[in-house]
Amino acid sequence: MSADRLFVLGATHHTAPLAVREQLSLSAEAAATLAALLAKLDGLREFALLNTCNRVECYGVATDAGAATRVQAAFCAQQQFDPVEFAQFQLSLRGPAAVRHLLEVAAGIDSQMLGETEIFGQVKDAYAVAQARGHTGPVLNRIFQKAFQAAKHVRTHTAITAGQVSVASVAVDLAHTIFGALAETRILLLGAGEIGEKTARAFQSRGAGSLTVASRRIERAMELATALGASAMPFEQREPRLAEFDVVVCATSAPGTVLSRDAAAAAMNKRPARPLFFIDLALPRDVEAAAAELQNVFLFNLDDLAKIADENRAAREAELVKCRGLLAERTEALWRHIEPRLASLAPAGDDPRPQSAGAAASEGSALPSPRV
Repeated sequence: MSADRLFVLGATHHTAPLAVREQLSLSAEAAATLAALLAKLDGLREFALLNTCNRVECYGVATDAGAATRVQAAFCAQQQFDPVEFAQFQLSLRGPAAVRHLLEVAAGIDSQMLGETEIFGQVKDAYAVAQARGHTGPVLNRIFQKAFQAAKHVRTHTAITAGQVSVASVAVDLAHTIFGALAETRILLLGAGEIGEKTARAFQSRGAGSLTVASRRIERAMELATALGASAMPFEQREPRLAEFDVVVCATSAPGTVLSRDAAAAAMNKRPARPLFFIDLALPRDVEAAAAELQNVFLFNLDDLAKIADENRAAREAELVKCRGLLAERTEALWRHIEPRLASLAPAGDDPRPQSAGAAASEGSALPSPRV
């Protein structure tokens, strides 16, 4: 059946806890390696990988029913994750359900924080990478382009982003609860990526006066520090100087923890009367979980922040029915367009690779740029 030829396979925050998502998360190198493997996989005509803090997903177009199973096997083998255990957490959708899922993801209504806007850029980046590598073709090009259009339509015609709650805003509110006014609060940002920068700016917008940036690439730390009007610090000094800071925003792409319980304990010995607040936005996590056991230490990770945000999402929740109705209409129309193309796919081997990016540009609207 044509519906079986379009699939999405992966795991998301809906079914996989943070500890599992850590194991499944793809580093940039792992994503490139997996993509190279999938490009040679029998029966997989097109594919795109989406990897964020809340999900790792493969959108695929197959010429036989076993392609999705082979994708799952390749992914589990690379991540050294038991396939039987993966089945407990997996997301597996076919046909129109896969189309609708992508539209809802791009629109921000499948996110941990309902209505968040960061996912739109992440989906665009994932598509741009897949397209640049020649992994997409006429089916996925059409679906992703229409997903971007649908996401913009939903945000324009509903109030799904009204009163938006972001990771950054929740983190700043927690810091305000712990420390009161933030003018005298000393903040350390570990990692110089987009999420960390947004959180740092959120702190500055609430009056935080002292900000220090540390990154594994000192030149990137200095660049961001200049943009924020902050100071830069060598990454190697993060633990020895930990006691100097009140709030530590952790947003690196390191493969493991970069702050240990022992370092937190040593810092608290120097400042026992003043709290130490860790905001761990990284996946895998940057702060050793045992640090939360220390007195006067507060540690919040992505799932913790999302639970707090859930309490404040009532206004946007009311818009969900409207959003889903709009996306259901677009899913139906899009499926009618792509189903004949899926039905006509040649068996694996007859036309093994997608068409070129130049030819793909003739399918539907112009291709989006890699950045939002």
